[in-house]
Amino acid sequence: MSLSLPLPLRGPHWRRVLAHPAFLLVSPLALLALWQAACNSGAVSPQLLVPPLQVWRTALSLAASGDLWLNLSASLYRLAVGFVSGTVLGLLVGALLGTSPRFVVWVGPTFNVLRQVPGIALVPALILLLGVGEAFKIVLVGKAVFFSVALATSESIRAVSGRWSEVGTLYRLSRWQQLRHIALPASLSPVLTGMRIGLNRAWMVLVATELIASESGLGQMMEMARQMFQMDVVMVGIVLTGVIGFGLDRGLRLVQRMLLQRQGGQQ
Repeated sequence: MSLSLPLPLRGPHWRRVLAHPAFLLVSPLALLALWQAACNSGAVSPQLLVPPLQVWRTALSLAASGDLWLNLSASLYRLAVGFVSGTVLGLLVGALLGTSPRFVVWVGPTFNVLRQVPGIALVPALILLLGVGEAFKIVLVGKAVFFSVALATSESIRAVSGRWSEVGTLYRLSRWQQLRHIALPASLSPVLTGMRIGLNRAWMVLVATELIASESGLGQMMEMARQMFQMDVVMVGIVLTGVIGFGLDRGLRLVQRMLLQRQGGQQ
């Protein structure tokens, strides 16, 4: 189910009005107001719910000391390596699942079983196998991306191959040429959507993993602050996690739009 505008707000005039950047600030400002009102009401202990201004000051202090950048860079490094690795492997396996019936018979059942297992459920086993170093976290991030990309790639290639196989046969294209020149370009939009979904899942899995077992990262920063009852630091981590996740999704969506426009212009 997708969100859509009510009928009175679907006209071009309303779309231009609602597209104004000022409207993007409505919900964040409303959330800040509710947050501040809850702090002022006294219904929640100040040790549990820290006012927004104090959280902002703590963020500035952490940034000035370098602790924030150290933990943030560690998390983003793991996300980048895991995302690239999971995407490349997902594209390869997805292409094989979409083009090779024999590969589907051999690997398909195992693929479908493993993609149902939550990444967090693999934490104990991966800690025993890999320890709590970087490899452990990168594998979990890669896993979150891999299955989303592989599934999107395989499903889209199957759909495209069914419609365009006659075109490839007509031009006497080999299987690799059909995949490269027909199937993959036509599958670009769903594959990019799978990458976006995988990136969102990977970011959430990474922060949760750092909360459980890590020596650095945003999740570890929040866990250490929780143990020391520094709720302002915990709130900094929560806000940053949401803002970064939103920014990553928006950035990849912009890349998706640019690539699709470029592809449309070349056709």
